[in-house]
Amino acid sequence: MNLIFLGPPGAGKGTMAQLLMADAGIPQISTGDMLRQAMKAGTEMGLSAKRYIEAGELVPDEVVIGIVKDRLQAEDCKNGYILDGFPRTVPQAEALAQFAKIDVALNIALDDEVIINRLGGRRVCLKCGATYHTSTLNGKDTCANCGEKLVQRKDDAPETVKNRLAVYAAQTAPLIDYYAKKGLLKTVECAPKATVQENYAKVRETLGMA
Repeated sequence: MNLIFLGPPGAGKGTMAQLLMADAGIPQISTGDMLRQAMKAGTEMGLSAKRYIEAGELVPDEVVIGIVKDRLQAEDCKNGYILDGFPRTVPQAEALAQFAKIDVALNIALDDEVIINRLGGRRVCLKCGATYHTSTLNGKDTCANCGEKLVQRKDDAPETVKNRLAVYAAQTAPLIDYYAKKGLLKTVECAPKATVQENYAKVRETLGMA
């Protein structure tokens, strides 16, 4: 099954993709991972991306699309894959359609206010990478694993999260209409108070895997 995971930042796409990857035995493919792998492998597209990144510039669509095309030809993608973070725009989706057959675009839906609360309350330990939420810390500000002080990442600050959601609405949300018109869209409503496993069960059911 060739899948695309859509949804705003903080909706849980990465977590659901990781669970499905282990369940179905297909790779989760993110744009960042693809760029790093292509640069490490020294492919033509990877070297091109490296030049832009080292110059502090955004990697153009044609380079990213070329890297995706190369990645999807790898042996581990023969039985399916989960695209997480690509496509981000309708032009990217149109380009993808030229070389990949997508079975389902799964939209993981969650209200903006829930996302702002979820990400705004997230605290991380920079030493060991542990992640917490203020709702479970009971006023503590140190890591239970190593005792280091917990911090809020800049991209989790409420105003930054609102900006990320606005960018998503402008650039990426139109993909929902694009895939709906193609009959490929399925939507799963993740309940904010449900456990990860409960929401994952909804994902499996929506994909016809339950």
